[in-house]
Amino acid sequence: MSSSVRLCEVGPRDGLQNEPETLSVAQRAAFITALAQAGHKHIECGAFVRAASIPQMADTAAVLAALPPLPGVALTALVPNLEGMEAALAAGCKSVAVFTATSESFSRKNTNANVAESMQRIEQVAARCRSSGTQLRGYVSTVLHCPLEGRTDPARAVAIAERLRALGCAEISFGETTGKATPAEVRVLCQLIQAAGLMDCSALHFHDTFGMGIANALVAYEAGARSFDSSAGGLGGCPNAPGAAGNVATEDLLHLFAGLGVSTGVDLALQVRAGQVVAAALGRALPGRAWRALIQSPR
Repeated sequence: MSSSVRLCEVGPRDGLQNEPETLSVAQRAAFITALAQAGHKHIECGAFVRAASIPQMADTAAVLAALPPLPGVALTALVPNLEGMEAALAAGCKSVAVFTATSESFSRKNTNANVAESMQRIEQVAARCRSSGTQLRGYVSTVLHCPLEGRTDPARAVAIAERLRALGCAEISFGETTGKATPAEVRVLCQLIQAAGLMDCSALHFHDTFGMGIANALVAYEAGARSFDSSAGGLGGCPNAPGAAGNVATEDLLHLFAGLGVSTGVDLALQVRAGQVVAAALGRALPGRAWRALIQSPR
Protein backbone atom coordinates (compact mmCIF):
# COMPACT_ATOMS: atom_id res chain seq x y z
CA MET A 1 0.00 0.00 0.00
CA SER A 2 1.22 3.50 -0.83
CA SER A 3 2.06 5.71 2.14
CA SER A 4 0.72 8.87 0.48
CA VAL A 5 -2.19 10.16 -1.60
CA ARG A 6 -2.78 13.32 -3.59
CA LEU A 7 -5.79 15.51 -2.78
CA CYS A 8 -7.34 18.11 -5.06
CA GLU A 9 -9.35 20.61 -3.03
CA VAL A 10 -12.32 21.65 -5.17
CA GLY A 11 -14.17 23.79 -2.63
CA PRO A 12 -13.40 27.18 -4.23
CA ARG A 13 -14.95 26.05 -7.53
CA ASP A 14 -17.07 22.91 -7.39
CA GLY A 15 -18.01 23.68 -3.81
CA LEU A 16 -18.97 27.33 -4.13
CA GLN A 17 -20.66 27.13 -7.53
CA ASN A 18 -23.62 25.30 -6.03
CA GLU A 19 -24.11 27.70 -3.12
CA PRO A 20 -26.90 30.32 -3.29
CA GLU A 21 -24.52 33.06 -2.14
CA THR A 22 -21.90 34.70 -4.34
CA LEU A 23 -18.79 35.49 -2.32
CA SER A 24 -16.68 38.55 -2.97
CA VAL A 25 -13.29 38.41 -4.64
CA ALA A 26 -11.60 39.04 -1.29
CA GLN A 27 -13.58 36.26 0.43
CA ARG A 28 -12.75 33.72 -2.26
CA ALA A 29 -9.08 34.71 -2.22
CA ALA A 30 -8.99 34.34 1.57
CA PHE A 31 -10.51 30.85 1.29
CA ILE A 32 -7.96 29.72 -1.30
CA THR A 33 -5.11 31.19 0.73
CA ALA A 34 -6.26 29.36 3.87
CA LEU A 35 -6.42 26.08 1.95
CA ALA A 36 -2.88 26.59 0.68
CA GLN A 37 -1.74 27.34 4.23
CA ALA A 38 -3.30 24.02 5.29
CA GLY A 39 -0.91 22.26 2.93
CA HIS A 40 -2.92 21.78 -0.26
CA LYS A 41 -0.78 21.69 -3.38
CA HIS A 42 -3.65 21.26 -5.84
CA ILE A 43 -6.61 23.66 -5.59
CA GLU A 44 -9.44 24.23 -8.04
CA CYS A 45 -9.62 28.01 -7.78
CA GLY A 46 -12.56 29.00 -10.02
CA ALA A 47 -14.01 28.87 -13.51
CA PHE A 48 -13.95 31.01 -16.62
CA VAL A 49 -17.61 30.67 -17.48
CA ARG A 50 -20.35 33.16 -18.26
CA ALA A 51 -21.26 35.07 -15.12
CA ALA A 52 -24.93 34.99 -16.12
CA SER A 53 -24.84 31.18 -16.02
CA ILE A 54 -22.79 30.71 -12.84
CA PRO A 55 -22.56 34.04 -10.98
CA GLN A 56 -20.68 32.38 -8.11
CA MET A 57 -17.67 32.03 -10.44
CA ALA A 58 -17.68 35.58 -11.77
CA ASP A 59 -14.42 37.51 -11.49
CA THR A 60 -12.16 34.45 -11.27
CA ALA A 61 -9.41 36.51 -12.91
CA ALA A 62 -9.72 39.07 -10.12
CA VAL A 63 -9.55 36.30 -7.51
CA LEU A 64 -6.29 35.05 -9.01
CA ALA A 65 -4.90 38.58 -9.04
CA ALA A 66 -5.85 39.03 -5.37
CA LEU A 67 -3.95 35.96 -4.17
CA PRO A 68 -0.58 36.31 -2.46
CA PRO A 69 2.32 34.26 -3.86
CA LEU A 70 1.58 30.58 -3.21
CA PRO A 71 4.79 28.75 -4.09
CA GLY A 72 4.38 25.09 -4.96
CA VAL A 73 0.59 25.34 -5.25
CA ALA A 74 -1.06 24.40 -8.56
CA LEU A 75 -4.21 26.47 -9.14
CA THR A 76 -6.58 25.01 -11.71
CA ALA A 77 -9.52 26.83 -13.33
CA LEU A 78 -12.38 25.19 -15.17
CA VAL A 79 -12.85 26.25 -18.80
CA PRO A 80 -15.89 25.15 -20.86
CA ASN A 81 -14.53 26.06 -24.28
CA LEU A 82 -11.83 27.92 -26.20
CA GLU A 83 -13.23 31.31 -25.15
CA GLY A 84 -12.87 30.34 -21.51
CA MET A 85 -9.39 29.01 -22.22
CA GLU A 86 -8.27 32.32 -23.66
CA ALA A 87 -9.66 34.13 -20.63
CA ALA A 88 -7.76 31.75 -18.35
CA LEU A 89 -4.52 32.37 -20.22
CA ALA A 90 -5.05 36.12 -20.02
CA ALA A 91 -5.42 35.75 -16.24
CA GLY A 92 -2.13 33.86 -16.03
CA CYS A 93 -3.52 30.37 -15.44
CA LYS A 94 -0.99 27.57 -15.77
CA SER A 95 -3.50 24.74 -15.31
CA VAL A 96 -7.05 24.34 -16.63
CA ALA A 97 -9.74 21.69 -16.45
CA VAL A 98 -12.28 20.56 -19.04
CA PHE A 99 -15.38 18.45 -18.57
CA THR A 100 -17.65 15.97 -20.29
CA ALA A 101 -19.94 13.13 -19.21
CA THR A 102 -20.88 9.55 -20.02
CA SER A 103 -24.58 10.45 -20.14
CA GLU A 104 -25.86 12.21 -23.26
CA SER A 105 -28.80 13.70 -21.36
CA PHE A 106 -26.64 15.06 -18.58
CA SER A 107 -24.11 16.46 -21.03
CA ARG A 108 -26.84 18.40 -22.83
CA LYS A 109 -28.26 19.64 -19.54
CA ASN A 110 -24.89 20.59 -18.11
CA THR A 111 -23.08 21.99 -21.17
CA ASN A 112 -25.77 22.50 -23.83
CA ALA A 113 -23.87 20.00 -25.98
CA ASN A 114 -23.91 16.26 -26.49
CA VAL A 115 -20.87 14.20 -25.57
CA ALA A 116 -19.37 14.31 -29.07
CA GLU A 117 -19.76 18.09 -29.20
CA SER A 118 -18.23 18.47 -25.75
CA MET A 119 -15.24 16.41 -26.90
CA GLN A 120 -14.81 18.70 -29.90
CA ARG A 121 -14.63 21.67 -27.53
CA ILE A 122 -12.11 19.80 -25.41
CA GLU A 123 -9.97 19.06 -28.48
CA GLN A 124 -9.76 22.81 -29.16
CA VAL A 125 -8.82 23.58 -25.56
CA ALA A 126 -6.27 20.75 -25.55
CA ALA A 127 -4.61 22.11 -28.67
CA ARG A 128 -4.35 25.54 -27.05
CA CYS A 129 -2.89 23.96 -23.92
CA ARG A 130 -0.19 22.31 -25.99
CA SER A 131 0.70 25.55 -27.77
CA SER A 132 0.78 27.54 -24.52
CA GLY A 133 2.39 24.96 -22.23
CA THR A 134 -0.67 24.85 -19.98
CA GLN A 135 -1.43 21.74 -17.93
CA LEU A 136 -4.75 20.06 -18.68
CA ARG A 137 -7.06 18.13 -16.35
CA GLY A 138 -10.19 16.34 -17.50
CA TYR A 139 -13.48 15.57 -15.75
CA VAL A 140 -15.84 12.76 -16.69
CA SER A 141 -19.20 13.11 -14.93
CA THR A 142 -21.94 10.52 -14.32
CA VAL A 143 -19.45 7.66 -14.36
CA LEU A 144 -21.79 5.28 -12.49
CA HIS A 145 -25.16 7.02 -12.16
CA CYS A 146 -26.94 9.84 -13.95
CA PRO A 147 -29.77 11.93 -12.44
CA LEU A 148 -31.60 11.73 -15.78
CA GLU A 149 -30.78 8.27 -17.14
CA GLY A 150 -30.13 6.20 -14.03
CA ARG A 151 -27.25 3.72 -14.02
CA THR A 152 -24.52 4.33 -16.56
CA ASP A 153 -21.86 2.03 -17.99
CA PRO A 154 -18.50 2.54 -16.26
CA ALA A 155 -16.76 1.08 -19.33
CA ARG A 156 -18.01 4.10 -21.28
CA ALA A 157 -16.49 6.41 -18.68
CA VAL A 158 -13.14 4.65 -19.04
CA ALA A 159 -13.31 4.83 -22.83
CA ILE A 160 -13.90 8.60 -22.63
CA ALA A 161 -11.02 8.89 -20.14
CA GLU A 162 -8.75 7.13 -22.63
CA ARG A 163 -9.64 9.77 -25.22
CA LEU A 164 -8.95 12.55 -22.73
CA ARG A 165 -5.59 11.03 -21.91
CA ALA A 166 -4.73 10.86 -25.61
CA LEU A 167 -5.57 14.57 -25.90
CA GLY A 168 -3.03 15.39 -23.22
CA CYS A 169 -4.90 15.38 -19.92
CA ALA A 170 -2.35 14.90 -17.17
CA GLU A 171 -5.12 13.68 -14.88
CA ILE A 172 -8.70 12.54 -15.39
CA SER A 173 -11.20 12.89 -12.56
CA PHE A 174 -14.00 10.30 -12.50
CA GLY A 175 -17.07 12.06 -11.11
CA GLU A 176 -19.65 10.03 -9.18
CA THR A 177 -22.10 12.86 -9.72
CA THR A 178 -25.22 11.71 -7.87
CA GLY A 179 -23.64 10.14 -4.79
CA LYS A 180 -25.69 6.98 -5.33
CA ALA A 181 -22.80 4.62 -6.05
CA THR A 182 -21.99 1.77 -3.68
CA PRO A 183 -18.54 0.36 -2.87
CA ALA A 184 -19.23 -2.65 -5.10
CA GLU A 185 -19.87 -0.39 -8.08
CA VAL A 186 -16.79 1.68 -7.32
CA ARG A 187 -14.68 -1.48 -7.17
CA VAL A 188 -15.81 -2.43 -10.68
CA LEU A 189 -15.02 1.07 -11.96
CA CYS A 190 -11.54 0.93 -10.44
CA GLN A 191 -10.91 -2.48 -11.95
CA LEU A 192 -11.76 -1.07 -15.38
CA ILE A 193 -9.53 1.96 -14.81
CA GLN A 194 -6.70 -0.32 -13.75
CA ALA A 195 -7.19 -2.65 -16.72
CA ALA A 196 -6.99 0.33 -19.08
CA GLY A 197 -3.69 1.40 -17.54
CA LEU A 198 -5.15 4.71 -16.36
CA MET A 199 -4.95 4.46 -12.58
CA ASP A 200 -1.73 6.46 -12.36
CA CYS A 201 -3.40 9.43 -14.04
CA SER A 202 -6.86 9.11 -12.48
CA ALA A 203 -8.60 10.83 -9.59
CA LEU A 204 -11.84 9.75 -7.91
CA HIS A 205 -14.48 12.38 -7.22
CA PHE A 206 -17.23 11.28 -4.83
CA HIS A 207 -20.41 12.88 -3.52
CA ASP A 208 -22.00 11.95 -0.22
CA THR A 209 -25.74 11.81 -0.89
CA PHE A 210 -26.19 8.39 0.73
CA GLY A 211 -23.26 8.67 3.15
CA MET A 212 -21.12 6.45 0.94
CA GLY A 213 -18.40 8.96 0.08
CA ILE A 214 -15.80 7.72 2.55
CA ALA A 215 -16.66 4.04 2.05
CA ASN A 216 -16.25 4.54 -1.69
CA ALA A 217 -12.95 6.36 -1.20
CA LEU A 218 -11.64 3.51 0.93
CA VAL A 219 -12.59 0.92 -1.68
CA ALA A 220 -10.99 3.04 -4.39
CA TYR A 221 -7.80 3.37 -2.34
CA GLU A 222 -7.67 -0.38 -1.78
CA ALA A 223 -8.12 -0.83 -5.54
CA GLY A 224 -5.09 1.36 -6.27
CA ALA A 225 -6.46 4.93 -6.50
CA ARG A 226 -4.01 7.50 -5.16
CA SER A 227 -5.68 10.78 -6.11
CA PHE A 228 -8.98 12.12 -4.77
CA ASP A 229 -11.07 15.27 -5.15
CA SER A 230 -12.72 16.68 -2.04
CA SER A 231 -14.28 19.88 -0.75
CA ALA A 232 -13.87 21.75 2.52
CA GLY A 233 -16.72 20.93 4.86
CA GLY A 234 -18.55 18.96 2.18
CA LEU A 235 -19.44 22.05 0.16
CA GLY A 236 -20.96 21.57 -3.25
CA GLY A 237 -23.34 19.34 -5.08
CA CYS A 238 -24.42 19.59 -8.68
CA PRO A 239 -26.87 22.15 -10.08
CA ASN A 240 -28.08 19.58 -12.60
CA ALA A 241 -28.40 16.69 -10.15
CA PRO A 242 -31.29 17.66 -7.85
CA GLY A 243 -30.99 16.11 -4.41
CA ALA A 244 -27.32 15.23 -4.75
CA ALA A 245 -25.39 16.13 -1.63
CA GLY A 246 -22.09 17.96 -1.55
CA ASN A 247 -18.67 16.61 -2.39
CA VAL A 248 -17.03 14.24 0.03
CA ALA A 249 -15.62 16.44 2.79
CA THR A 250 -11.88 17.00 2.83
CA GLU A 251 -11.92 16.64 6.60
CA ASP A 252 -13.47 13.17 6.27
CA LEU A 253 -10.76 12.09 3.85
CA LEU A 254 -8.03 13.48 6.10
CA HIS A 255 -9.44 11.51 9.03
CA LEU A 256 -9.68 8.34 6.93
CA PHE A 257 -6.15 8.50 5.59
CA ALA A 258 -4.64 9.51 8.93
CA GLY A 259 -6.21 6.39 10.40
CA LEU A 260 -4.61 4.31 7.66
CA GLY A 261 -1.21 5.88 8.20
CA VAL A 262 -1.36 7.47 4.75
CA SER A 263 0.09 10.95 4.27
CA THR A 264 -1.87 13.69 2.50
CA GLY A 265 0.42 16.62 3.24
CA VAL A 266 -2.59 18.55 4.60
CA ASP A 267 -2.91 19.59 8.24
CA LEU A 268 -6.35 18.77 9.64
CA ALA A 269 -6.45 21.66 12.12
CA LEU A 270 -5.54 24.16 9.41
CA GLN A 271 -8.08 22.55 7.08
CA VAL A 272 -10.76 23.17 9.71
CA ARG A 273 -9.56 26.77 9.94
CA ALA A 274 -9.96 27.13 6.16
CA GLY A 275 -13.48 25.77 6.54
CA GLN A 276 -14.20 28.37 9.18
CA VAL A 277 -13.04 31.09 6.78
CA VAL A 278 -15.56 30.08 4.12
CA ALA A 279 -18.30 29.33 6.66
CA ALA A 280 -17.97 32.88 8.02
CA ALA A 281 -18.15 34.25 4.48
CA LEU A 282 -21.29 32.22 3.77
CA GLY A 283 -22.80 33.14 7.12
CA ARG A 284 -23.65 29.57 8.11
CA ALA A 285 -22.17 26.23 9.04
CA LEU A 286 -20.81 23.91 6.38
CA PRO A 287 -22.75 20.72 5.62
CA GLY A 288 -20.06 18.12 6.37
CA ARG A 289 -20.84 15.94 9.38
CA ALA A 290 -17.26 15.49 10.57
CA TRP A 291 -16.52 19.18 10.02
CA ARG A 292 -19.05 20.18 12.67
CA ALA A 293 -17.43 17.89 15.24
CA LEU A 294 -13.90 18.90 14.30
CA ILE A 295 -14.61 22.58 14.97
CA GLN A 296 -14.72 21.69 18.66
CA SER A 297 -11.80 19.26 18.58
CA PRO A 298 -9.78 19.75 15.38
CA ARG A 299 -7.09 17.26 16.32
